[in-house]
Amino acid sequence: MRDQAAVSAMLCPVCHVGLSMTDRQGVEIDYCPQCRGVWLDRGELDKIIERSAGGVPPPQPSYRPDRDDGRYYQKKRKKSFLEELFD
Repeated sequence: MRDQAAVSAMLCPVCHVGLSMTDRQGVEIDYCPQCRGVWLDRGELDKIIERSAGGVPPPQPSYRPDRDDGRYYQKKRKKSFLEELFD
């Protein structure tokens, strides 16, 4: 674990801005506030993968709003003028 002063001394290799550090689920992540690049220390990517693999919910069925809209249901064929008279 590093302190914030050590992290801020590290510069982003892309835009040369001081990196910031955040803790996400017990993993220290160094990131650049300007270009939003992310840098991980050795073993941190493995920790992130392990933690994300355990809690993956099953995919939800997609919602189709057109199925709830009455305009998309099959309409009955209109009767002809003569069918209406003789029915």
